Amino acid sequence: MPDLRKKLLFTGAMIVLFRFGSNLPAPGISERNVSYCSRLSSSSGVFPILNLLSGNSLLHLTVFAVGILPYITASIIVQLLTQVIPRLETLRKEGQAGQAKITQYTRYVTVGLGLVYAVAYVQAARTGAAFSGSGCGPAFRPLIPDPSPVTIGTMVITMVSGTTVIMWMGELITDRGVGNGMSVLMFTSIMAVIPGEIGQIYTTKGLGYAAAAVLVIIAVTMLIVFIEQGQRRIPVQYAKRITGRRVYGGASTFIPVKVNQAGVVPVIFASSLLEMPQLAVSMFGHQQDPQGWVTWIDRNLDPARLVPPYAYFLAFFVLIAGFTFFYVSVTFNPDELADNIRQYGGFVPGIRPGAPTSARLKYVLNRLTAPGSVYLALVAMFPLVVLAKIGLGQDLQLSGVSLLIMVGVGLDTVKQIQSQLEQRSYRGFLR
Repeated sequence: MPDLRKKLLFTGAMIVLFRFGSNLPAPGISERNVSYCSRLSSSSGVFPILNLLSGNSLLHLTVFAVGILPYITASIIVQLLTQVIPRLETLRKEGQAGQAKITQYTRYVTVGLGLVYAVAYVQAARTGAAFSGSGCGPAFRPLIPDPSPVTIGTMVITMVSGTTVIMWMGELITDRGVGNGMSVLMFTSIMAVIPGEIGQIYTTKGLGYAAAAVLVIIAVTMLIVFIEQGQRRIPVQYAKRITGRRVYGGASTFIPVKVNQAGVVPVIFASSLLEMPQLAVSMFGHQQDPQGWVTWIDRNLDPARLVPPYAYFLAFFVLIAGFTFFYVSVTFNPDELADNIRQYGGFVPGIRPGAPTSARLKYVLNRLTAPGSVYLALVAMFPLVVLAKIGLGQDLQLSGVSLLIMVGVGLDTVKQIQSQLEQRSYRGFLR
């Protein structure tokens, strides 16, 4: 298929450019000191976890150090605001023109968040907080040898510009390539880190630990695939309509309600909120003489500790469950869906159209969202617990968030390729 081949080649070319930018050092950075300090880092704090989502570009302080996280956060924020602000709700219903305006707002929010992230990362690099435990700082092996205002400003502008380039590349992949562009780039970032970490475990701890890490990844991936494909199919019957001499309708279909209707968004939300205290510690805390609130956050909300604290797991579980119900409630509207079914002459067998159908949809949605939220929380926390128990918590910065993203993007991309192949197969028959 020439069309599909061109799309795959274009997607591959964008991925190559993305990885090139992820390895291109930002101006003003000392590559030698970054390489030295990264080997001495204790892998604690929030930066190693964010580094996993940036494809090793954050801790190498590259042009794409900020990564794709600002765009994802901005998209989620704008999507939620669409359900709250009437003006955005009106734009959403205006079709393609309104969606283009919402996309423009998302870009503005992305640039603003990218500026915040860039300032935080540059500040962490200047003080040495990006490599906690290495002893690197302004006095010893400075990551920024000349921390003048011009150098700092140039680094911030470069990193924010890198975020906008990533956003542009993702939109190009969506339009001309295969799959959702932003998801494909995030998938690429995660896949760029995990094999190297497993290889490092094999080099330092041996084959047994490396095999254990691979088995944990495979087991969690199988669970995610099994649950992500699960859905409840609500049957819908459409009545026959006679117009002139033609008979319309009479078809039977179904409404698929997934077990995990919210996707990975609640986990990203919860992770982002729990990362804020660690970012605050990195920006405003003192490493030599930590304040009381810094000590409390390190003791209770640091996921990168050898044994993750129970307070972190409890907060993570509660936030994921709450965000799951909240996100499903704003993205899946049973009243609107029931009204659309009634307008087109459809009904759920055994249920009257209108309010009874809406009540039935709400009942099914709540019954599925409850176990779905528990599943998301368990998948998000399971790798952290298991890896800590087998002694790999400090060596493999892997979380359920990254595995959820990888599996979800992989399944979605394969489905898109299959749909294009089926289109090709049916073209001759339809003609």
